[in-house]
Amino acid sequence: MKKVLALIFAALMMVGCLAGCGNNADKTDVEYIKDKGTLVVGMTDFAPMDYKDANGNWIGFDADLAKGFAEELGVEVQFVEITWGQKANELKTKNIDIVWNGMTLTDDVKAQMDCSVPYCRNAQVVVMKKDKAANYKDAASMKDLQFAVENGSAGEDMATENGFKITEVDKQAKALMEVASGTCDAAIIDMLMAGAMIGEGTDYADLTYSIELNSEEYGIGMRQGSDLVEKLNTYLKAASADGTIAKLAETYKISDNVMEIK
Repeated sequence: MKKVLALIFAALMMVGCLAGCGNNADKTDVEYIKDKGTLVVGMTDFAPMDYKDANGNWIGFDADLAKGFAEELGVEVQFVEITWGQKANELKTKNIDIVWNGMTLTDDVKAQMDCSVPYCRNAQVVVMKKDKAANYKDAASMKDLQFAVENGSAGEDMATENGFKITEVDKQAKALMEVASGTCDAAIIDMLMAGAMIGEGTDYADLTYSIELNSEEYGIGMRQGSDLVEKLNTYLKAASADGTIAKLAETYKISDNVMEIK
């Protein structure tokens, strides 16, 4: 009799577990995020979008917008540095909930995740030392140069498209270090980052950006089929209408790059 009761109890426990697991799997992304109480944002150190202040806190145009969205959802925000080339996998495995880091809306990105409306204009630019920039007026003249690019980035895409020789690094900031040290001749990075990190008054005063290789737009990535997309787009539209985005753009000196969201 005891053995029978034990088997019945074990069966009931299994049914309960399966039901619980099923309920968890059936949750929408918004429910999942609200239940755990955190919005986990995948990003890299990328000024002026996401970077740390003197106290080690994440700030920036994207970081501040993400904080506002988390507040809108009624949860805490958690920033997690990721390897950029693994961003889609980080979403799928639920290590992060959202990719919010000046992400270019390429065809590859849009095939791997659902994305928000565009909210910033950008371009991929060539960065090199000021005393050499005048010698390279177009992409054709740069074929023999060694370029530093972030793995999995739009900059890497443009280098490949133009047939450039590349050295892969894990951050755009490291691409600048490669050029500054002379290990690479040039780098391809986001125009927004170049505006914030190179030139007079920065740590890279001897660097400049010469040509723009393309024109692109930034978006924010979520899991495919996620109901978070609609929530985020509504938030972005409201933040555009009430001046929040314009104010942040002024703070982080990217006013010329932000887009009106309707």
